[in-house]
Amino acid sequence: MTKIALITGGSRGLGKSMALHLAEKGRDVILTYHSNKDRAEAVVQTIQTKGQKAAFLQLDVTRTETFAGFAQSVQSALQNTWGRTEFDFLVNNAGTGIHKPFMETTEDEFMKMMREHIKAPFFLSQTMVPFMKKGGRILNVSSGLTRLVYPGYTAYAIMKAAVEELTLFMAKELGPRGIAVNTIAPGAIETDFGGGVVRDNKEVNDHIAATTALGRAGLPDDIGGAVAALFDDGAGWINGQRIEVSGGQGI
Repeated sequence: MTKIALITGGSRGLGKSMALHLAEKGRDVILTYHSNKDRAEAVVQTIQTKGQKAAFLQLDVTRTETFAGFAQSVQSALQNTWGRTEFDFLVNNAGTGIHKPFMETTEDEFMKMMREHIKAPFFLSQTMVPFMKKGGRILNVSSGLTRLVYPGYTAYAIMKAAVEELTLFMAKELGPRGIAVNTIAPGAIETDFGGGVVRDNKEVNDHIAATTALGRAGLPDDIGGAVAALFDDGAGWINGQRIEVSGGQGI
């Protein structure tokens, strides 16, 4: 039976790459989008051209009060598209970043990071686990910034550090259900994240390339391919791990 992945923030950037790479490996996908429905629909259409099934649903991960209703929408999508009641993989990917000095970061900005990167994966996973198959897997998205220190990313990085700790406890507590939980920590990637600073700023891009063992900044496909590998049938014994995908940045 084809396995189904639910990816938050799957309409753009790393989430889109994850969805497309999983489809290439024979996985079906439910992806969420925040506001750009057309972009989400385009990703679904691309997945369908690869011979896989897909669906898209709107979700604002900062609004935990909507998660119960979202779970019902996932159930409807599963029934209508697959004739099933359970899915296999959850990727907690959605979220934005902030680049601002520690001394200038406001409480509102701090709390926004907390809602997106700690509260959302905690409570969305809690909501969706009852609909996951035994032997399923959860992947929480962290960042290379939990290992590498670049000024201006304090609020974002400490939230991602919490995500890595959350992963350990989830792996332990969900083990009896046969669910493996890991963290993927991308290095600097050429996307529109952070205003496209790595992609569009040559000075930044050159610095990343010079400090990375493989000699370049990362691309979305580097992360999408890694996620597809982690969700391979033979990778189910990987559990409770932080897997950095950075090309050897900063080593």
